[in-house]
Amino acid sequence: MRERAVSNRREKMEEAKGPVKHVLLAKFKDDVTPEKIDELIKGYANLVNLIEPMKAFHWGKDVSIENLHQGFTHIFESTFESKEAVAEYVAHPIHVEFATMFLGSLDKVLIIDYKPTSV
Repeated sequence: MRERAVSNRREKMEEAKGPVKHVLLAKFKDDVTPEKIDELIKGYANLVNLIEPMKAFHWGKDVSIENLHQGFTHIFESTFESKEAVAEYVAHPIHVEFATMFLGSLDKVLIIDYKPTSV
């Protein structure tokens, strides 16, 4: 009986419905000024107004005391209604243009898309 309950939970976790989170971890190049970083962040935040599939945007700087950031200093999180909406966003000409400029300012980047799942 317990094994069936664990199996059912796993199936429900795999069937996560709802939004997709698009997370980007960034470390800016050393020669990128704080003013340029602010400009890039404002540009990233404005994409939510320009690209319909993007429903929300949040960002922040690393404040962890664990020192496990591996050099990443900033996190950017965008919300989409589906994986298909993320694909539409990634291919959108405005995103392509912005991403080329933004990624050119980064020393390191890591991008993960996930569906928030409750246990």
